[in-house]
Amino acid sequence: MKKFNLVGNPNTGKTTLFNSLTGGHEHVGNWHGVTVEEKVGRYKYKNQDIEIVDLPGIYSLTSLSYEEQVAIDYILKYRDRPVINICDASNIQRNLYLTLSLLELGVKVLLVINQIEKSPICKIDTARLQRVLGLQVVIVNASDKSSLVKLNEMLIKFNEDNIEAKLPYINNIILPKLNMEEKDRNLEKFYLLKLLERDETVAKKFNVNLQDIPDKLEEIASARYSYIDEVLAKCISLKQKVYGQSKLDRIFMNRFLALPIFIGLLALAFYLTFFSIGALCSEGLNYILDRFITSPVSSWLRSSLGENSWVVGLFEVAIAGGLGSILSFLPQVALLFFFLSLLEDSGYLSRIAFVFEDILGKVGLSGKSVYTLLMGFGCSTTAVLTARNMDDKNSKIKTGLLTPYMSCSAKFPIYAVIGGAFFGANNIFVILGLYLLGVVVAILLSYIFEKTILKSKEQTFILEFPPYRMMSGKRVLSVLWENVRLFLVRVGTLIVSMNIIVWVLGSFSFTFQYVAGGNGESMLETLGRILAPIFAPLGFGSWALVSALIAGLVAKEVIVSSIAMFNGVESSVGSILQDSLKNPASAVYFASPSSALAYLVFSLLYFPCLATATVLSKEIGKKWTIIGIVIELVVAYIIAMLVYNVARAIEVFGAIKVLCIIGAIIIVLVALVYVVKLIKRSNVCPFKKSCDRSCKKCKKK
Repeated sequence: MKKFNLVGNPNTGKTTLFNSLTGGHEHVGNWHGVTVEEKVGRYKYKNQDIEIVDLPGIYSLTSLSYEEQVAIDYILKYRDRPVINICDASNIQRNLYLTLSLLELGVKVLLVINQIEKSPICKIDTARLQRVLGLQVVIVNASDKSSLVKLNEMLIKFNEDNIEAKLPYINNIILPKLNMEEKDRNLEKFYLLKLLERDETVAKKFNVNLQDIPDKLEEIASARYSYIDEVLAKCISLKQKVYGQSKLDRIFMNRFLALPIFIGLLALAFYLTFFSIGALCSEGLNYILDRFITSPVSSWLRSSLGENSWVVGLFEVAIAGGLGSILSFLPQVALLFFFLSLLEDSGYLSRIAFVFEDILGKVGLSGKSVYTLLMGFGCSTTAVLTARNMDDKNSKIKTGLLTPYMSCSAKFPIYAVIGGAFFGANNIFVILGLYLLGVVVAILLSYIFEKTILKSKEQTFILEFPPYRMMSGKRVLSVLWENVRLFLVRVGTLIVSMNIIVWVLGSFSFTFQYVAGGNGESMLETLGRILAPIFAPLGFGSWALVSALIAGLVAKEVIVSSIAMFNGVESSVGSILQDSLKNPASAVYFASPSSALAYLVFSLLYFPCLATATVLSKEIGKKWTIIGIVIELVVAYIIAMLVYNVARAIEVFGAIKVLCIIGAIIIVLVALVYVVKLIKRSNVCPFKKSCDRSCKKCKKK
């Protein structure tokens, strides 16, 4: 079997190439001893078995993050294994910096240039580039399998002995200029260069004090780029435009338009997901599930076991109810992930990260945090894993703690059911407001962390803008299938299992008697009644609502199925479930829209699911995870109480009066803060002429 490591900068099409070569038949796990995901793909070409290891994206062999260090360590460990190094044709100058680093290490490299544009901005002479660098070169379109035939031919015929890299700048420029002593020259050139670049990992490896080594990072980088420019001048001819400049950037990255456009795109995505295409697909799936699965099986069980059998309740409420409540939102989950992938693959997400760099920098975060926070709209558990690419430890902790405030896809069934019952067509504004509330709370908390216990260090923010691209039909289907598959796997394990447990707790008493149908008080009801008074100031002091929140600790999707179970209705039939929320006779009943809104706010902010909490504990430590959970509970309680009281006041007194009162309070507070600042800044002694210059103010002067 021929084995290759797949290496490249981020945004070069590395993962696309990996999927195209392996056909998506990869083994996914964790690197031994670490939590970074590994992908190993195996396939056969002309009876030759080929294995490819897809490493995390890196810019050089000097790491700027934990994830990059994992990739570099793997390359160093298997330096005898040839590398498929992918470069973006539109940004080949920057990408070749990594290529030179690999050649300096002595790795055998097959250079793959990814050129997907029909009208590329440059023409590459691969034959000359191959001769100049001393390695094999091939141009492909990573998303087009037909263009990979030549690459596969090169892989099965790859002969390491016939490859000899040419790096004249090392012996002719770098080493002579440094005047290194002969004993230092005996050190392997690669590690010598790393020490001169102030690489702390290499210094620890050889037990070297970097203070004794001259800092030549800029000189070495300059020598590499000079050589790259020399190579490109011989092998590449530019066409009509320069990479990195796009007329669309004048719109999407405009200082005044960037943020409104971003909010507008998110609002459009939410509308299509919750109220248009997604809603129609959910209704159709609900009908199919009820007509062909739930109703026939339920009728058979009732006729066979009787109406009051606990087995009937187990199937209708716990199993069918749990599956129905989750599967009914499957189309919306798929759409939400599709839109997030569209933002990323189109090249727009990189621009947004750049736009938010200055904004987030003021609250102690990096532009890199944007990707993690946006991923939080899909799944908080997955998003937390991406926080490990933060350069600074405190920034990583903050990003991890703030990610659960993003409204993940598991929460929107709650918004759709409860919000739809009380706000109707206006629910789209409620949902958008909840998403924005999570973002605002996260930014405010980040600012507080930055000024108190988690001050960030100055970070290096390196970002490349990929060209604007359209997702291919194959990529669309791949994204939809992958997310649907993961969602179904989760439904088939954790969610349904938890729903069964909740049903048992809600159907049996502490003496293990079957109490469904009002024949006694269940275990869950007993616990809910104990905690219910705590939530009365928030407008939902009902045992059933509190019990649903407890069930939601495992997974937020369970809240909807729990509410349906307590109300004795099928969660897959949205209209019936929504009507039950307005019925005073129901266990789960909201007295007013204000209490429903407070419940939505609390569900948004109060606690991450157990899966997210577990990942947080591994990524940032148990201490910070516990601190984060306590902060979430306090913040959720305070904000939900404020929302309830303000919304209730608007219901009673009218919006204009309440807004005027709030505005007046804000004006008074701003005035007080302004006066306090003036007093602090004043250098005038408060005693003026009567002062004998012995007061603290004058002594300080």
